[in-house]
Amino acid sequence: MVLKRPPPLDRIDVKILATLQTDGRSTIQKLAQTVAMSSRACLERVRRLESAGIIRGYQAQIELSRLSRPVHVVAEIVLEKLGGQERFERRLLELDEVVECWEVSGDVDYVARFVCADLARYEDLTGALIDDPQLGIARVVSHIVLRAVRVFAGYPKSLLVRRTD
Repeated sequence: MVLKRPPPLDRIDVKILATLQTDGRSTIQKLAQTVAMSSRACLERVRRLESAGIIRGYQAQIELSRLSRPVHVVAEIVLEKLGGQERFERRLLELDEVVECWEVSGDVDYVARFVCADLARYEDLTGALIDDPQLGIARVVSHIVLRAVRVFAGYPKSLLVRRTD
């Protein structure tokens, strides 16, 4: 898909985005009613938002606890020296258990979220990462998640409006 320059967003676009964040399975007819426009016009707007790359895709939110009891770990990762980030990032992209990762500022270089079948699997993964001298990992500080207080359910509507500065 070729991404076009993002179109200017109006209040209807913002309402479409906010609605699809909470109900990605909404039919075009239902979405059109929500934003008070015709189905055809609504579909055109959704397609425009998709082709511009503003809507990246749709996915199911799975209640993992109904299927298994995995361990969730937030890991702070510090590299020995900068310059090896590309190799390190490629390696993390190969690991299915790394479900999110951010390069961050401050005392650590990366914060990654791992979801593993059990603690032994997490220890195996991080041990292999630390033991690989080509990755240059100085340390990993692990925080085991005890419970979710709030899970991501979409971006605040105020952030869906493009800033003009």
